[in-house]
Amino acid sequence: MLDTISAMRRLVTSFATAITALALAAPAALAQNSGEGIYGETNDKVVTYAGFILIIAFPVLVLLLSLLQNKLEKRKKTRMKAAKASGGDDRWKQGW
Repeated sequence: MLDTISAMRRLVTSFATAITALALAAPAALAQNSGEGIYGETNDKVVTYAGFILIIAFPVLVLLLSLLQNKLEKRKKTRMKAAKASGGDDRWKQGW
């Protein structure tokens, strides 16, 4: 039990250290001497288009994930129905 707890502590500590290091290195990662990133100068038009992209992207993501979940649920129900029709698993038909 103690090995599991110490392993989890090490995992959490290393994960937190990695996230902190990445967060501290992020601002300087793509900046040039002028402070511009890889895209170039940012103005109101760029910020507006980025906002529109976000407004469109989130509902599309939700739609796609919902469609995927619906398809997986249909597959699960079909599989469960087929298992029930075949009498289930042979392991559970017998007693001790």
